[in-house]
Amino acid sequence: MDVPFLPTLNALLNTTAILLLAWGRWLARRHRILAHQRTMIAAFVVSSAFLACYLLHKWQEGFHHVTLEVTGVLKAAYLLLLASHVLLAMTVPFFAIALITLGLRGRIAKHRRLAVIGWPVWMYVSVTGVLIYLILYVLPRA
Repeated sequence: MDVPFLPTLNALLNTTAILLLAWGRWLARRHRILAHQRTMIAAFVVSSAFLACYLLHKWQEGFHHVTLEVTGVLKAAYLLLLASHVLLAMTVPFFAIALITLGLRGRIAKHRRLAVIGWPVWMYVSVTGVLIYLILYVLPRA
């Protein structure tokens, strides 16, 4: 099964997650709790869809990775970005599930304490995911 549009779909899912995460935080700061809950659950669903599509793409490609054809400082900067993205991405499902669980169970103080760490990590992973897509799939064609 060849699905060449998956990298672009993944970038769109990450972009959607960025917008939902920002909107969800805005709602929480305005104490619009039900809208915040729905928005953050939507962000979790979108991020989960991203993960499923990402894994499908990797499987489809035989777990081959795209190499950035640069050297020197640019290569080092890209590898640092990629490493931070990958390492933090592994934590996002745990943060997201814990935050949703705490929030829905009404454990708001713990939810807020964890969100101080979890929300920026989730946002960073989503933003860097889009940046990595642009670096690997868009800029080389420009």
